[in-house]
Amino acid sequence: MPLMAFAGALGGLALLRLAYMAAVRINRELEDIRQARVAEASRAHEIKPLRRDPVTGAYRPG
Repeated sequence: MPLMAFAGALGGLALLRLAYMAAVRINRELEDIRQARVAEASRAHEIKPLRRDPVTGAYRPG
């Protein structure tokens, strides 16, 4: 009987470790996505708006 309790405790700890490692991996992936979105937003401010050239009617940066 004590052997079964010990085996059950070890199995529970193994499952707990697997769940913890999955949570760490998921949080790392989410953080990478958040950082990519921040980088994308900062690049959007670097793009100059297009203005219409009154002579040609074409749109140019500036």
